Amino acid sequence: MQIDIKTSSVQQIRQTFSHIARRLGADKAASRYQEATLELQPEVNFHYRPLWEPDFELYDKGRTAIRMADWYAFKDPRQYYYGTYTITRARQQDAMEKSLEFVVKRGLLADLPDEAKTKIAHFMVPLRHAEWGANTNNCFITGYGWGTAITQATMFHSMDRLGLAQYLSRIGLVLDGNQGSSLTEGKRRWLDEPAWQGLRHTLEDLMVVRDWFETLVVQNLVIDGLLYPLVYRHVDRAFTQQYGPGLGMLNEFAITWFDESSRWVDATIKTAAAESEANATLLNQWISTWRPRVLEALKPLAIEALGVGPAADALQEIEQGLTARLAKLGLEVSSSNLAEATSAGYTEVTHG
Repeated sequence: MQIDIKTSSVQQIRQTFSHIARRLGADKAASRYQEATLELQPEVNFHYRPLWEPDFELYDKGRTAIRMADWYAFKDPRQYYYGTYTITRARQQDAMEKSLEFVVKRGLLADLPDEAKTKIAHFMVPLRHAEWGANTNNCFITGYGWGTAITQATMFHSMDRLGLAQYLSRIGLVLDGNQGSSLTEGKRRWLDEPAWQGLRHTLEDLMVVRDWFETLVVQNLVIDGLLYPLVYRHVDRAFTQQYGPGLGMLNEFAITWFDESSRWVDATIKTAAAESEANATLLNQWISTWRPRVLEALKPLAIEALGVGPAADALQEIEQGLTARLAKLGLEVSSSNLAEATSAGYTEVTHG
């Protein structure tokens, strides 16, 4: 007995969903990222304005001064939607857990002298509160922003900041033998230590800014663009030279995360700036207003971690790095020259 198995193929009538086809064309297959991003922002069928802010619709483009002909012009170069985002972060978390296990097993931090553990904890652990502030600001952008191309990316960014805060907490627990004393002291330093009040004040003032795109620019471009190179390039390198590779291994996720997330931030700002001269002018104004303040806030922290001379060099380098980054985005913000302050100025800060 012979059985012949025949196959037949089914030709797709449509390549993608109707709302995607209206944008891309009916005969073009869409990527998963496009299907999870394009034309998903609710726009109609709201029967009341928000009672807490009746001047705006529930979802309203007027909540920012930035104007776009097409809010879906923004693209995430990482092509993150929920599936790709969670898969990527799960792999990174596995790597982080292995690094943490190695550091604990070999005592790379726990066996350091008490003075060294105290210095690392005093600088690194309060940063978890800065990450919480970044989470809050990105949640605000997600809640009030317009267009899935923006809000899904900022929601992922929000959750990343909680993860970074947890990793900083775990560094503290490794240093204090899981007693939690480093976390308590880190909170006290964030609330009361003079060196931290500039950064804290800046973050808290940003929490009450009403324009969500300004919040995005200041938090994810200006603050992160200055804070992360200082902490995870200059301070991380100095601490590694002094205390060995343990801290650097636990900072690796934050280092790679910043490089990755900067691609999305840069793409977003560049698209907004290229849309119109008015947008570019507004972005330049926001950056010119906030960048000197952030640099001033970072000065005492740089001195505390690096010393006066190295702090001046580090601040000058990170400011120049941000200026070069802005130029690539089509923005022209003049240097504040804060990082080029004299040694006398830095000495005054240390004694102030």
